Amino acid sequence: MTTRQGGCSLPPWDSFNLGDHVSDDPAHVRANRALLATTLGIRPVFLQQVHGWRVLELKPGVPDGEQADACFTFGHSLACTIMVADCLPVLLWDTRGRWVAAAHAGWRGLAGLQGRGVLEALWAALQGRGADPAHTAAWLGPCIGPEAFEVGPEVREAFADLADGPGQAFQPGQGDRWLADLPALARARLARLGLTCISGNDGSSEWCTVSRPALFFSHRRDARTLGSTGRMAACIWREPL
Repeated sequence: MTTRQGGCSLPPWDSFNLGDHVSDDPAHVRANRALLATTLGIRPVFLQQVHGWRVLELKPGVPDGEQADACFTFGHSLACTIMVADCLPVLLWDTRGRWVAAAHAGWRGLAGLQGRGVLEALWAALQGRGADPAHTAAWLGPCIGPEAFEVGPEVREAFADLADGPGQAFQPGQGDRWLADLPALARARLARLGLTCISGNDGSSEWCTVSRPALFFSHRRDARTLGSTGRMAACIWREPL
């Protein structure tokens, strides 16, 4: 997981911005992406994320910019990469080392249509290739925290399909608003799929992109006042045997 530190972009994208769609100097973005690839020792594949649930299998020769919000690979030459600046990155892997996967999980992608969102679509694609819940682990990265993510009633209603209802993932806010716990919603979706080996973001303040401006980019925090903000990336890959 990258942070906003260590790159060459100037404010308000300072400094390790990896997004090529936020009006940053393209040369700075290319330099930051090259630095990431050098650091990883493998090529990160950047998607065009649209808050949907299309899933892409990464194979040699796949270009950057394919429209998808989740990806997976059984190969060793590419890193599944998800860009975020408040949305939740979800990384999955086979504990036997057979495959890795990544998903861009904002509330729209998590909710999907009739309870089928980006995580369900990704898991269906993986199960079609032999993935097993007993040998699958997940990691949740930093995102907007439950004390900062104020949403309208339509967001809470979008998760009414959960077995126990939205429950503790939503707390009352001002007026008809709610405070949403994005990591809790992701954990509920994963649990419904039988995936319970989950680490990372537990909803505490240390994981909140909004409350840690020196470390994390945040679209909600910065876009209104600065006009834009950068993007971080969560990456997962298979080491060559």
